[in-house]
Amino acid sequence: MLQELESDNLDQIISDNELVLVQYGATWCGNCRIMKPKVKRLSGTYENIKFVYADAEKFPESRKLAKVTNLPTFAAFKSGSLVNQIQTNKEDALKSLIDEVTDN
Repeated sequence: MLQELESDNLDQIISDNELVLVQYGATWCGNCRIMKPKVKRLSGTYENIKFVYADAEKFPESRKLAKVTNLPTFAAFKSGSLVNQIQTNKEDALKSLIDEVTDN
């Protein structure tokens, strides 16, 4: 299930979960809107990963946890640490990031 961040507390979610995949987006970002349903669908496939959508403009502290320079940015966290991140609108690239964090 994809959880939408409602407050600037991504650091807490990352520390509470072993594996976290974050989509950083914004309401004005077309590629973010395209990717969000794909991320939501993937979140049902990988039950061991916590999927989070973070509005990069509303939550600056959460944004600082990754090097967000373009949207959408996807960041994978494992055991509280940033493993890798990508900027993409391609589902295959996102799956590769997920495989990297799950050691597949």
